[in-house]
Amino acid sequence: MNSILNSQAILEVLRPVQDPELRKSLVELNMIRNVTVEGGKVSFTLVLTTPACPLREFIVEDCQKAVKTLPGVTDVAVEVTAETPKQKDLPNRNSVPGVKNIIAVSSGKGGVGKSTIAVNVAVALAQTGAKVGLLDADIYGPNDPTMLGLSDAAIVVRPHEGKDILEPAFNHGVKLVSMGFLIDRDQPVIWRGPMLNGVIRQFLYQVEWGELDYLIVDMPPGTGDAQLTLTQAVPMAGAVIVTTPQTVALLDSRKGLKMFQQLNVPVLGIVENMSYFIPPDMPDKKYDIFGSGGGSKTAAELGVPLLGCVPLEISTRIGGDTGVPIVVGEPDSASASALRAIALAIAGKVSVVALS
Repeated sequence: MNSILNSQAILEVLRPVQDPELRKSLVELNMIRNVTVEGGKVSFTLVLTTPACPLREFIVEDCQKAVKTLPGVTDVAVEVTAETPKQKDLPNRNSVPGVKNIIAVSSGKGGVGKSTIAVNVAVALAQTGAKVGLLDADIYGPNDPTMLGLSDAAIVVRPHEGKDILEPAFNHGVKLVSMGFLIDRDQPVIWRGPMLNGVIRQFLYQVEWGELDYLIVDMPPGTGDAQLTLTQAVPMAGAVIVTTPQTVALLDSRKGLKMFQQLNVPVLGIVENMSYFIPPDMPDKKYDIFGSGGGSKTAAELGVPLLGCVPLEISTRIGGDTGVPIVVGEPDSASASALRAIALAIAGKVSVVALS
């Protein structure tokens, strides 16, 4: 190795340091930039693949340790930024302009808290500095406006080149579009498949999303028209399957997971929601109301990761009803901690898919 302390020597000593998720050299991935050496002081920019990198501190520490092995180094300053990679384009799939990664949050059956997971993951990603959108594709039961504190909001519809363009609502760092903005609160949506297909495509291509690192799509439960429309329209970064530990929920979640695999959409992992109940007056107690271990067992059987387990807390329900997601309203709670960890895990796996 060159004994002279210069930028080339810095890059050489950093070459063995790998991104733990991608398992590739930081130097080869062009994640080390702007190397400067002034006497014994070394500085450079570390460009991560997501603002929500769960191993940020470990990567910085590994870089500093490697550079300090060089003779003459007295100080190592690392500036950390992020450039989220864009999901690869696919034949016969039209990407959404400005949107880098589209992630479906889905479930085999209703009532497992899929929208709670989708909303809180979107907000948690936004809290890391990522640019995030949320598409409420549950046309028949659009609850995301309420859960994101936008139940009284309205989206602007304006004509542009012969089409209507929708400007999404915004709160808690997340852009949102939902059927809930376009109909009265008590109005049912009584549509067949073709109309459902049309409005989902409108939400994808006729919304002014701007630049987004992640577009989270809150899917309706099941394996129907909405899932087919989404997977056939756009290149997908992956799908997240939400279930509870209950046997009937797990049985349906397996069907949903297999559907995405058959449609060649990467399954990022399983989220087990309502894993156990924490009484507010006895925070040290845990009750397995819906059983236990189902998510981890199913993930192991199907060969996909378990992204995390979210407890059942009254404050989670209150946050959804009042429009203050628990990652905002009670950030130190067990549920908020679990949801943030899940968001980071999803971001890491999306980067792996995009760069593989």
